[in-house]
This record gives sequence, structure tokens and C-alpha cells, in this order.
Amino acid sequence: MKNQILLEAKNMQDELTKWRHSLHRIPELGLHLPHTTAFVKEQLSEMDIEFAEYEECSCITAVLGTGGRCFLLRSDMDALPMREESGVSFASDNGRMHSCGHDLHTAILLGAAKLLKRHESELNGTIKLLFQSGEETFEGAKAAIEAGILENPRAEAAFSMHVASIVPANTIIYGDYPMAAAYGFRITLTGKGTHGSTPHLGIDPINTGVHIYLALQELISREISSTEEAALTIGRFEAGSVSNAIPERAILEGTLRTFKPELRSLMIRRITEAVHSVAKTYRTEATIDILGDVPPVACSPELNQKILTSIHNLDNEIKTLPYYHVMGSEDFAFISERIPSSYFGLGAGIEDQSKWLGQHNPKVRFSDECLPLGAAIYAKAAIDWLVEH
Repeated sequence: MKNQILLEAKNMQDELTKWRHSLHRIPELGLHLPHTTAFVKEQLSEMDIEFAEYEECSCITAVLGTGGRCFLLRSDMDALPMREESGVSFASDNGRMHSCGHDLHTAILLGAAKLLKRHESELNGTIKLLFQSGEETFEGAKAAIEAGILENPRAEAAFSMHVASIVPANTIIYGDYPMAAAYGFRITLTGKGTHGSTPHLGIDPINTGVHIYLALQELISREISSTEEAALTIGRFEAGSVSNAIPERAILEGTLRTFKPELRSLMIRRITEAVHSVAKTYRTEATIDILGDVPPVACSPELNQKILTSIHNLDNEIKTLPYYHVMGSEDFAFISERIPSSYFGLGAGIEDQSKWLGQHNPKVRFSDECLPLGAAIYAKAAIDWLVEH
């Protein structure tokens, strides 16, 4: 038998879809989301829900209920700097795209807000909603925390979800460590430029970069046990502007993904040693700059179980699978570092599985069918946590 909250959420399908499509057309980046926050504020105002805006980081918080303990629900709102090629009727045309599904996240939290407003008199405490910017750049959660969103009232536990484009719609996935730590870095190599006909008169930073690239890949294949979890990727290698000259500089940028703190520390140390040793061998100056450093998303096993109970109380036929453990990263980790948290995956795969694509693909599509379940899970999880506490 389906719970009343789930039934109410299913009746909101058209409204949730309309919200999601509107948000999908106005993707914005980083910590500056003026159109997105304006849309969220408009909907919250129509629901008669008071909110606070943090303009310096384009974050919005709203509070429902009063007194007692406080439970935080969080959704991110930012998009990616890529031109959309999905072919959907509501595609964006501003050179940006919600290719990670944050438009669904925002619509889902708005849906939860509407459900919670209807049941506000039943709340045994306080629920805080966080509409967050800057997840893709790993800046938003930090900025929101620094702005004080975990205080006044102080959030004592938190829950967030992420849609998954290659998981069947309305399937739930979870785990103790759903997302990995991410260490982003830039290697700048400075050599000595010269004409291509006289390489002996210069110092070739491209040659040095190639050897560094190979050395870093061998850290994974030769220094890390095959039973460990680590991924090291160089995603940018840039040098020169003409074909007949050795350039002065070369730049490599990459990312390291791990779950264990001790493995992360070892790999960062060995990356640093390898870069400087190889650069010295080829007479090249090398500097390493940190582009980002995000811990893993660590979930409370106890809170995970409580939320699973809430989900099954919505409908005991909802499929929940303990398979959320991926090398992707999430700045919700900065929240999970501070308070007990859970982070689940919500299947959003379209019906035709032959057209499934991973997130961050310009052609990726998501199913609107998952929106009501997402909103109901948020609302039920928060209500139940307050009842237990």
C-alpha cells in the first residue's frame, strides 16, 4: 500500500515536470545563478515558505516547522559549460547544459518543500532546505557552510540524492561511501623555447610532460595493489601554438580519486616525487598547483538504514540496491564531514535503455518519471527523522 505522501507526490507529476523543464532551459554556472535562484524564490513564495538568500554564493535556505531538532535536505542547482545536443524540446541554447541532472535535483527539492508545507503542522521539529550552487566546481558547499547554513537552526543530520542517468527510473542505490575523494592538480613545466630545427638549443617541456604522464600512469599499475581503489587521470595536456617551435611551457591537469585517506596521502606524495624527479632529469622547472581537494562522501550506516525504512514505508515495492560506490566526487562531502549524513542515488534512466548515456555527456537525457518519488523520499525521510529524534 502506498503512503499518503507518495500519493500526493505522484499527483504533482505535471507540476514537477514543468519546474524541471523550466530550470533545464536556464542553466547557470558556479556560484552565480541569478535566474535559477529567482525561479526557486518565486516557487517558494507561491508556497508561502519563508526563505533566506545568500547572494555571495547564490544559495537559498528555507525552514519548515519550528523548534526541536533540525534535519537538512540539500539539492544542488548549477550546470556545466557545454553546448546541449540532447534534442529534447526544452533544451538549453545558451552554451551551458544541465548534463548532470541538477535541474531535476532542484525540482525534487521544490516538490519536497510543497509536500512538507502541506504537512507542516505534523512536523516534530525543524526541516531546513538548502538549494546549493557550485557543486560542479566543488565551491558551493564550502561557501554555504562558511555563510552559516548549518547554523540557526543548527542542522544535526543531512540527506541528499543524485539522479543517475544509467539506472532504471525510480530504482534507489545507496552505500557507506557512495562518492570518492578528488584531488585536482595542475603541473606547469617551464623549459626553453627554440626553433624546431635546433632542439639542442632548447629544453623541451613537451618531452618532459610525456615522461611525467607515463610515470603517473605507472604509479597506478606498479605501486598500487590491484585490490585497492584509485583512479588517476590526466585530462589536459597543453603546449605550444605552432608546429615548428619547441614551446617555453607545457601544462598538464589531472585528478586523483580514492576512498582511503592513507592511500590518498601516499598517492599525492608519489605524484609530487615523480613530477619533480622526471622534470629534473630533463632539466625542466616544474610547479604543482592544487585545483581542488574534496574528501569522500562518508555516509552514516545508521542514517542510511533509517532512510531505507522511510523509503520502504512509502512503498515496499520500491527497489533499493546497496551498489552506490563510484569514483565520481561530490562537495556534499564537506557537509558529511561535519554532521551525520546520507547520500543516495535515484534512478533516472529513460525508458529506451539503448539511448542511455552517462552524465556530463552533451546528449544525455533523464526521465521526468523519477521526480515524484524523489520529492516523496526527501519529505518522508525528514519527517521520520524528526519523529525518531
